[in-house]
Amino acid sequence: MIYTLIECARTERHRVRSLPKTAWIIIIIVLPLIGAGLWFVLGRPQAASSGPANKQSAPDDDEDFLRQLEIWRRQQQRESELKAREEELKRKEDDKKKPKKDNSSDDSDTQPKDL
Repeated sequence: MIYTLIECARTERHRVRSLPKTAWIIIIIVLPLIGAGLWFVLGRPQAASSGPANKQSAPDDDEDFLRQLEIWRRQQQRESELKAREEELKRKEDDKKKPKKDNSSDDSDTQPKDL
């Protein structure tokens, strides 16, 4: 009975089956042998494996996944910024390499002609 009472008291509230935790404690105290037996059959949480729980969760609940996702996103952003800078530098180089047209010929075309 003492073992059952201690086990019931130490069990997390959300893991207790059938009845609320306080009801199980009262049943174990009032009906020592029957209450302990009922606890083992109906109230005790189902045996959990000694390893970590195999509970599946959504990827956005996993902190490690979110951390890795943020790192990946930042890397992608840096790469796109670097590509944009490289393209801008190439354009500037190409502009410097191209010979500029003489603007004097353009000015003569824009001046009004006398009739």
